[in-house]
Amino acid sequence: MKIPLVDHSSRQTRREFCACACQAASLLAVGALAGCGGSSSPTNPTDAPTMSVVPSTVSGRVISITVDSASPLSAVGSAAMAQTSLGIFLVAHTGQDAFTALTSVCTHEGCTVTGFANNRYVCPCHGSQYTTSGTVVQGPAPRSLQQFPTQFANGVLTVTV
Repeated sequence: MKIPLVDHSSRQTRREFCACACQAASLLAVGALAGCGGSSSPTNPTDAPTMSVVPSTVSGRVISITVDSASPLSAVGSAAMAQTSLGIFLVAHTGQDAFTALTSVCTHEGCTVTGFANNRYVCPCHGSQYTTSGTVVQGPAPRSLQQFPTQFANGVLTVTV
């Protein structure tokens, strides 16, 4: 067997190699995502607008969110994300003084659910859809999102994690 000689005159720099490797990895990832689905009519995740993030505070295992007229959660039917030291949570205003709070971790492959359209949460990775109570309405997600207890009084929503 004859071993070819290496021509060092056209050697790539480390930076060029890393750039090419990253491009190749990106193309492979895009191909893998395009092939994943699990539904006969997959949702295009880009159709769902990304939710607003509401300011919140944490004390122990309790998240507090002020809901006033300027809040993205002021209207019934609205939803937003609360990014806290305890994690990211999906919050929906479901009735006059009623709210739901869910984990934002998709049960399919652990992506963060960020979209909300037509009263459904939408995962941007593979298009799984959930109701505001966390129930799966379209896969590939295999199970519901975890729900947390909420209380609303004096314009402050509390979520116990």
